[in-house]
Amino acid sequence: MELEPELLLQEARENVEAAQSYRRELGQRLQGLREARRQIKESASQTRDVLKQHFNDLKGTLGKLLDERLVTLLQEVDTIEQETIKPLDDCQKLIEHGVNTAEDLVQEVRSVYLPLAVTVPLRKFFFAGPQAVFPWRLCIWKQTQKQFSTGEIAILGGVGEQKEKLWSFTKKALHIQLDSLPEVPLLVDVPCLSAQLDDSILNIVKDHIFKHGTVASRPPVQIEELIEKPGGIIVRWCKVDDDFTAQDYRLQFRKCTSNHFEDVYVGSETEFIVLHIDPNVDYQFRVCARGDGRQEWSPWSVPQIGHSTLVPHEWTAGFEGYSLSSRRNIALRNDSESSGVLYSSAPTYFCGQTLTFRVETVGQPDRRDSIGVCAERQNGYDSLQRDQAVCISTNGAVFVNGKEMTNQLPAVTSGSTVTFDIEAVTLGSTNNNEGGNFKLRVTISSNNREVVFDWLLDQSCGSLYFGCSFFYPGWKVLVF
Repeated sequence: MELEPELLLQEARENVEAAQSYRRELGQRLQGLREARRQIKESASQTRDVLKQHFNDLKGTLGKLLDERLVTLLQEVDTIEQETIKPLDDCQKLIEHGVNTAEDLVQEVRSVYLPLAVTVPLRKFFFAGPQAVFPWRLCIWKQTQKQFSTGEIAILGGVGEQKEKLWSFTKKALHIQLDSLPEVPLLVDVPCLSAQLDDSILNIVKDHIFKHGTVASRPPVQIEELIEKPGGIIVRWCKVDDDFTAQDYRLQFRKCTSNHFEDVYVGSETEFIVLHIDPNVDYQFRVCARGDGRQEWSPWSVPQIGHSTLVPHEWTAGFEGYSLSSRRNIALRNDSESSGVLYSSAPTYFCGQTLTFRVETVGQPDRRDSIGVCAERQNGYDSLQRDQAVCISTNGAVFVNGKEMTNQLPAVTSGSTVTFDIEAVTLGSTNNNEGGNFKLRVTISSNNREVVFDWLLDQSCGSLYFGCSFFYPGWKVLVF
């Protein structure tokens, strides 16, 4: 029983030594932690400086985009810094807690348990070095003298009480786990931030800027012809640079009194009809091209001025079975049960011109449907399939003065274009047996096919009406 206190004191001394060693190890790890923190902070600061300098150099040419990119990268630096600093902060708190715990343990054994050493040689239980023995003996003598003066001599014989305290101290030391040290990362294991930047971007940007734009002595495309139409102008253009391969064309127009050009066509064709042209008003047209595989447009062609002296074609307003557009050049067969032929408001078609119908939408076809021209308006008919008229039905059948021709055109579909070209062949009276004294040569074209025939009229006509008739709703026709 007498040796048990000695063993406990020996263990206590070893625990103190372990605590001190633990504290030294924690101090070293704390120093490594400070170095790791400094590395992150300095590298993050250097990275910010590099990023700011780099993006400031480019800010003049890239503006807002570079500002946004800089903010993004700085946020990445902040994120990496915060995410990697946090484990170090947690480790530091753990180490500092361990330091405080070890310090408390050392102070506890000094203030509570060392007075018991008066009963045993101090050299045996504590520090073997002669330099450490004297201070401890002095401390013990003073504490023992104080206890004797207060009459507490019984402590020298209270081995059981001191044993309990020693056992409590030993359990506390074991609970602290003085041999457990937290892992502190090596510098090679913690981030060392840097900015990966390619300075050649400045040269690339400069190269693009220096190459941006060209000076051309002439544009690669020019307007070739302007053809007036009723309510429109056909614009034709051609490529004048044999070395230029055009992928698309872009046509613009404006009134000569306007300062702003409007896009009216973009595509691969070299001809386009510009509609909604006011008669006897000058318009300016220009065209450019985009090279094959290129994004930018070529220089504009020399502007050309054109106008139309022809009165726009219009459908007759107020007919119950049809709805008209604001310019009255588009007619839509509505749901009304009323039937009949919708005529033009006036005989505005003249021989030598091309009359064009474009079918925008289709409805249910009927063999009595008709699109065509006539010498005069005759009410009471449901179709232009009558005398003094030529027309095409929606099924492609062609009628002349009410009789169906043997030749037939393709059926009319959505997007189909039907054109009428009429020329005078004979004027005045004739002695032939054909029964007419006025002959017109008519060419009807649709879907890349055409029929040509002579149309005999009872009398001369300087101009003609046009008309259409549909028995079911949904048909929409544009005339020009």
